[in-house]
Amino acid sequence: MIGTVQGASLAAAFADTLHHAGLPVTPERAGRFARAMQLCPPSTRARLYWTARVSLVSDHSQLGLFDAVFAAVFAGELDPADGRGDPTAPPPVQAQPRPRSGASAPLGRQQSVTGDPPPSVGGADSGESDDRRDVMLAMAASEERLGDTAFADLSDDEVAQMRQLVRRIVLATPSRRTRRTRTTHRSADRIDVRRTLRRAQRTGGDPAHTVHRLRRRRPRRLVLLCDISGSMEPHARVFLSLLQGAVTSAAAEAFVFSTRLTRLTRALTVRDPDEALARAAAIAPDWSGGTRLAESLRQFVTDHGRRGLARGAVVVILSDGWATDEPAEVAVQMARLRRLAYRIVWVNPRKAAAGFAPTVGGMAAALPYCDAFVSGHSYAALAAVADAVAAS
Repeated sequence: MIGTVQGASLAAAFADTLHHAGLPVTPERAGRFARAMQLCPPSTRARLYWTARVSLVSDHSQLGLFDAVFAAVFAGELDPADGRGDPTAPPPVQAQPRPRSGASAPLGRQQSVTGDPPPSVGGADSGESDDRRDVMLAMAASEERLGDTAFADLSDDEVAQMRQLVRRIVLATPSRRTRRTRTTHRSADRIDVRRTLRRAQRTGGDPAHTVHRLRRRRPRRLVLLCDISGSMEPHARVFLSLLQGAVTSAAAEAFVFSTRLTRLTRALTVRDPDEALARAAAIAPDWSGGTRLAESLRQFVTDHGRRGLARGAVVVILSDGWATDEPAEVAVQMARLRRLAYRIVWVNPRKAAAGFAPTVGGMAAALPYCDAFVSGHSYAALAAVADAVAAS
């Protein structure tokens, strides 16, 4: 998946490259391409090709030039024209990428699918064209390479890069009807008697036009509880960036727990990710300690959930389920939380391991009270987390 800022930069740069090559790409189409990458994340080059083609190509006669520019910009590792017997048939997504003939040659010396040499990209300023091509290729390759890599396998430099990507993920909760209403002239269950009678004065007291009131809708509250015990340390360093992004973009409530529960909402409102994580580490002294899952859930429900924080909310628990508490105690606290929350999503990175089965311990006790059980062990797997949060 590509973040909003990174996707916009990629779309603008590629559209500018096509424009210099002679393709009539408008800013409106570049914006459409950026929005399409948000709706259809280009996890492979084949997927990126079709997303760009649908958004940027307006005529069949432009395909030759578009294919040549795309192949040159992305190092020729995908030749979308080779497998296109039918102009509308997509290339095989799982096929191994293979270099096209002349892929190592500059764009000006490559042949297009029509047999005519495409014009040079970037005009006389070849250095600027090369820089633009290198930036776009690095962005796409980085997204593709890190997308399926488990958080526990990332190096320190990759963790820093992953944190920036994860912070841009939008966790949108389903909406709910509030007690507040708004005026509408469409048919609704409730009639606004006062406004209807006032409007009837214009027609001699005859209520020819009725005014209705419709209950407003607003997103449900989002609450995230992240396990920062020793067993979750490789994943917690990335999950905290997810919490920070949710706090700043969706006004979520964030908690961490190990041997005790700590509220981090105020600490994570800082826009600077390094400062936010430093403040979070200072507030939670039990970092990488043991796991008292049942006690942490009890403290959340008693001190925060029953006071309204969890009522009708989507609660996301990020934990591997390993706890020193008795499973029966975990089940009791999960049952209390279940009675308050609208939806409970459990994110367990161990779920992605081969042969994993939640049959014992705290995870087995908590699972019957969960509405969704996902892994979230990688950047690509976080898409399932976002879908589970948004489900109604």
